[in-house]
Amino acid sequence: MKLYHSTASPFVRKVMVLAHETGLADRLERVSAVVSPVARAASVVAHNPTGHIPTLVLDDGTALYDSGVICQYLDTLHDGPPLLPAGPLERARALCLQALGDGIMNAGVLVRFENALRPPELRWQAWLDGQTAKIQSSLDVLERDWLAYLEQPIDIGTVTVACALGYIDFRELCPGWRDTVPSLADWYARFAERRSMQQTQLRAIA
Repeated sequence: MKLYHSTASPFVRKVMVLAHETGLADRLERVSAVVSPVARAASVVAHNPTGHIPTLVLDDGTALYDSGVICQYLDTLHDGPPLLPAGPLERARALCLQALGDGIMNAGVLVRFENALRPPELRWQAWLDGQTAKIQSSLDVLERDWLAYLEQPIDIGTVTVACALGYIDFRELCPGWRDTVPSLADWYARFAERRSMQQTQLRAIA
């Protein structure tokens, strides 16, 4: 299987953390792809019309996207504990937490694009403030409502939140965020020591 990826993408990292946790990482051939809203990669568009990564191409040529779909598929290919729970309510809770983590990452990527791609004279501060507010309100809810869940065995929700917090640090999106949600910060510090997280640390594109 070929995974179109970037070492700077938190969504790719989510897939790779799951792959390492489930013993599937060696089955993924990673194909580097540099993508942005203003410079789409033809190699990715050939398989995914949106041009987004991650995109997974199976051995028969079938393409899967986005990260949530890829993770659901990969979770069927191993014999260990599933990262997407089978029970209806348990699965819904894990997917809800995944959606919250994805929302943080989406907002973070939009902030990154605004700052890195838009000419300085055209940057929209209200837009940046709005996206940053989404991140902070999500952190607040994680601190208030999800800490007990995060302490449970790893699943797709906990993986996604960890990758979202890693992206906040990587892009320096919310300096001092740990001071506002100290218990969440403590959980993340422990989760970040997992081997899967250490093997997938985000890196700037050379």
